[in-house]
Amino acid sequence: MRVIVIAPKGKMGRLITAVAASRSDMELTAGIAPKGRSYVGQDLGAAAMTGSELGVPVTDDLKSVIHDCDVIIDFSTKETSMEVLDLAVSHKKALVCGTTGFTPEEMQRFQEAAKEIPMLYAANTSKLVNVMNKLLELVTSAIGNETDIEILEMHDQWKKDAPSGTSKEMGEIMAHALGKELRDIAVYGREGSSPREPGTIGYHSLRAGNIPSSHTVFFGGMGERLEITHHSYNWECFARGACDCAVFLAGKEPGFYTIQDVLNL
Repeated sequence: MRVIVIAPKGKMGRLITAVAASRSDMELTAGIAPKGRSYVGQDLGAAAMTGSELGVPVTDDLKSVIHDCDVIIDFSTKETSMEVLDLAVSHKKALVCGTTGFTPEEMQRFQEAAKEIPMLYAANTSKLVNVMNKLLELVTSAIGNETDIEILEMHDQWKKDAPSGTSKEMGEIMAHALGKELRDIAVYGREGSSPREPGTIGYHSLRAGNIPSSHTVFFGGMGERLEITHHSYNWECFARGACDCAVFLAGKEPGFYTIQDVLNL
């Protein structure tokens, strides 16, 4: 499995590069930097600070190297990801994308791309987060109509989108378990006189320091509550999951795949 990593100096790109370099079933062929960055032309290992050179170049021209890969792994920015998506489709290359913050219209472009390439989109590539999602579906089906559901998500000070893509996915799963759409029942923060509306899902986003990722879902009943929480101590679990997703796409037909397909959940 020959792999290109987008934004290899980013917090996820660095870890994905290191994990991919350590695996016998993956071969790194290039790293793609944003235009004009100082590390263009460096060895990928040096740029990603893996501790050793990998004999693989960093370039800012994906088109010039895309022919020499099987799959692209992209955890960058929404603007970059849209450009990567177009090139992946035009060159018929499989794509794993974990970038978040897309509009519904932009997400539709990924769905359309899946008609032509193996496309795997995952807001969160952690195995344990996706096990948590299954638990949320089960609990919501059992007690969602008799409890108040609130989501608290915490991330580092640099995260751009709020709520997180992971918490949106959790909300969608729970809303569907209730037979509803998240857009119709989500409430984002509260201020002043704002009594709780029954049947809604509340969202609260905290941004501080270098918190990697933390999600807690509260099911509040009368006299008791249930909490389901996932904490990541660093981003390595997401990088391992991203690489698993890339290997999963090997030999796949065009289609829209998810992390649930990778994990058989």
